[in-house]
Amino acid sequence: MTGLLLVAMALLSGCTSNVRVKQEFPAVVAKPRDISVVLVMDHEFRNYKARPNPKTTIQLGAAHVELLSKAFSGLFTQVKVVSSKEHAGPETDLVIIPSVREVQLSTPSESYLNVYEVWIKYNLDIETADGVPIDSWFLPAYGKTPYSYLLSRTRAIEEASVIALRDAGAKLMLDFFRIPAIHGWMQQRLAAKAEP
Repeated sequence: MTGLLLVAMALLSGCTSNVRVKQEFPAVVAKPRDISVVLVMDHEFRNYKARPNPKTTIQLGAAHVELLSKAFSGLFTQVKVVSSKEHAGPETDLVIIPSVREVQLSTPSESYLNVYEVWIKYNLDIETADGVPIDSWFLPAYGKTPYSYLLSRTRAIEEASVIALRDAGAKLMLDFFRIPAIHGWMQQRLAAKAEP
């Protein structure tokens, strides 16, 4: 039995996988802050394909565009999703530009565990509407299948990727306003509004 499992794992590890992550994420239930945000997701980000190894492609573009759009809509009252930061108007408070630093994949044949694991490392460049940098925030996300025994390699990688995206959304909701530079910017904004 163990020999058959090892042979199956070896065969699966030799396969090429083209994974398209398809997932609809629920709207965020939160009390958004009264801030106008332009979320810049360019062509590369919208169509992002990760190559964690020569045999695997993970198409994350549509899924992470939907996830981040919904997460930021839960954080702010006004979120405009655009393809270029030139679309930020005078009413914009913040411009946020997400990018992917790296995507990593671990399979059972590599880790000798019966799970697939995906790490997605995002970077969020945050600046004012007139281009003054506020912060460049590193947002790591992690997902793994609870098991892989009954899943195809492609399905297992997709499931781990969806869990990693959910992790990114949860961290964003919990930690965004805890970023020291964002906290400082908000304090300055409140102070400026309070001035006669």
